[in-house]
Amino acid sequence: MGDLMGGTALVTGASRGIGQAIAARLAAEGVTVAVHFGTDESGAAVTLDAIERAGGTGFAVRAELGVDGDVETLFAGVEAGLAGRPLDILVNNAAAAPAGPLGATTRAEFDRLFAVNVRAPYFIIERALPLLREGARIISISSVATRMANSTQTSFAMTKAAIETMTKTLAVQLGPQGITVNAVAVGATRTATNGAVFDVPGLTEQISGMTALNRLGRPDDVADVVAFLASESARWVTGQIVDASGGLFLGPRV
Repeated sequence: MGDLMGGTALVTGASRGIGQAIAARLAAEGVTVAVHFGTDESGAAVTLDAIERAGGTGFAVRAELGVDGDVETLFAGVEAGLAGRPLDILVNNAAAAPAGPLGATTRAEFDRLFAVNVRAPYFIIERALPLLREGARIISISSVATRMANSTQTSFAMTKAAIETMTKTLAVQLGPQGITVNAVAVGATRTATNGAVFDVPGLTEQISGMTALNRLGRPDDVADVVAFLASESARWVTGQIVDASGGLFLGPRV
């Protein structure tokens, strides 16, 4: 996918996990990546190191999402780093973690989930439009929680369902500019930061048993899908929710 060479990208939540893998993967294709982080400055430095080792270039941008002025702070850093260049790829990856089931999620937690997971991506896209060149790519990270009835993630799944609806409607709105808008629905993905969750005895085996490909996901599994959607090869794909879960919870394995 050498067609990405010389392009630019903003990846939110790129200081760790899936976002970090996406940033490094795009950089390996020759993309200059704006590495957004909220508080994890050391993680952003690790991402930039990975980008350099992949032969790419990038710069870090700090902005806490979900608070007043978040989008303005983010794009002040992005525009300074781009130095007049347009933006080719926007990846909305940053998200607040699931807060709990009905009855356990507080109003403050609920509001933060929607502020970070829904409001921020919406207004980030709006603010990015003047920078996006014709034929740009907008890719948001969703979750298979939108198609599974998991009562422990009700509010989280609601935010991701909103992202998926936004993806479809914006694909229609921005299509005349050649801009594609897609989402990637991830499943159980083990990262350096959430590894302890999967160390619960039997959990990895249980989830793997519900997954068609019989294993947990890795950040690079998702990053490769994002890189495809960002490429010229995906020019005719828009308004789609691409399931990158390894076939989690598709049905019983016989």
